Amino acid sequence: MYEVAIIGAGPAGASAALFTAKAGKKTLLIDNDKGMTRRGWYENYYGIAEVDGPTLVETGHKQAQKFGAELVSDQAVSVEQSGEGFKITTEGGASYEAKHVILATGAVADLASASGVETKDGTEPRIKTVVAVDAAGRTNVNGIWAAGTVAGVSVHAIITAGDGAKVAINVISELNGERYVDHDVLKKG
Repeated sequence: MYEVAIIGAGPAGASAALFTAKAGKKTLLIDNDKGMTRRGWYENYYGIAEVDGPTLVETGHKQAQKFGAELVSDQAVSVEQSGEGFKITTEGGASYEAKHVILATGAVADLASASGVETKDGTEPRIKTVVAVDAAGRTNVNGIWAAGTVAGVSVHAIITAGDGAKVAINVISELNGERYVDHDVLKKG
């Protein structure tokens, strides 16, 4: 069983996976390769002069995998409560179990709705429906969280990445039973 399964591997999902995997949590990252980030050009992403969407997404995947996240290319079609967590079924017929699920499905809230997660009207242009979350990213279903555009934050990639990190820190903190902080220190030669 995975401790955390993240559905959607754009900036929000990959950022969440980077944090959960780096914290030593067994992490699954499911990506359908249909996200809007791949179609973008970014000159407003802090710390990067400019980058095309495919490079940004692939770099995020590599960062998460560097720390041990397992990346699966498939479409999640259902999330159902099962035992002490959730069973995620994919279009390809695979199934995975996870204690916590983070929905980072971008502009699409269908999977959330089908999983019993409460949704509401979106406020961003062209984003009709979002997941209703509290400030920590929790949904009405205990153990299912949401991050990024699907959670109602701005569609800007840097904002969704930060929201993914925030939700991941909150999931890690819940798993650990105490507030988790991830700070690396510059190593001098």
